[in-house]
Amino acid sequence: MADKHETKRVEVGFSGGGSIVLRLSERTFDDLRKAARDGKGWQELDTADGPVALNAAQVVFIKRDPEEHRIGFSGA
Repeated sequence: MADKHETKRVEVGFSGGGSIVLRLSERTFDDLRKAARDGKGWQELDTADGPVALNAAQVVFIKRDPEEHRIGFSGA
């Protein structure tokens, strides 16, 4: 079972062409997806770096990294 405080890297793209990278918990990620799907307008998200307000009605994509990136080489 995942730690409720564990965050993942999420990229959010907007209709104007810009994007932002956030570190979100699973619950906040799910809330953002629902708000974007429903076109709910302004949302305040709790991120690992502090609160972020964004307009979910302007979100055109949400991309979550499937796994953390690691530095170095893995053993065989």
